[in-house]
Amino acid sequence: MIKFDNEWDGILFDEFAKPYYQRLREFLRGEYAARTVYPPMNDIFNALRRTSYSVVRAVLLGQDPYHGAGQAHGLCFSVRVGVPLPPSLANIFKELKSDLGVAPPASGDLTAWAERGVLLLNTALTVRAGEANSHRGQGWEIFTDEIIKILNDREMPIAFILWGNHARAKRGLITNPQHGVFEAAHPSPLSAHNGFFGCRHFSRVNDFLTAAGLRPLDWRL
Repeated sequence: MIKFDNEWDGILFDEFAKPYYQRLREFLRGEYAARTVYPPMNDIFNALRRTSYSVVRAVLLGQDPYHGAGQAHGLCFSVRVGVPLPPSLANIFKELKSDLGVAPPASGDLTAWAERGVLLLNTALTVRAGEANSHRGQGWEIFTDEIIKILNDREMPIAFILWGNHARAKRGLITNPQHGVFEAAHPSPLSAHNGFFGCRHFSRVNDFLTAAGLRPLDWRL
């Protein structure tokens, strides 16, 4: 039994009984038994455990977990304390400093963002070591699309942050006009200069939240 110890337990209870998720579960059993898979099994659902349904103020959408040893721990773009910053995360911190003057932190652990209401959700929650997108199309996208739809139906406004073509492809799931959608290029070194740098999403998200009568996010780490 998967437990989040928050509101997601009730909200997603029926999802785990659906045929697609049962197939995904069997696939993952085989993958974790025969291969090296990230993140560790107990960290797969960290995004949902750290950010309960009613406290979500922003959704930062990633693609799949980092596929290098020791990097992924269930929060998109985040790495544990002591792990060198991946290039995309280093660029996120550069934009944060440019936008809000926040000095780059010593650690790439984004858990503090999650605990303040930023759902750090990848669209696929697992990956084989060294093989990006290797668990794509196995059922994770159905599961995470359902989470986006559930949040889209929420009355309280949410800021959806979509960086890169993969995340921007989910734009069609966000139909509620009271939510804010913030789109830009991916922070990867291959694309960051094509519209990620200078997007000022950190301050723009806070402006949106403030205008909606909600507390702005503290982006400091």
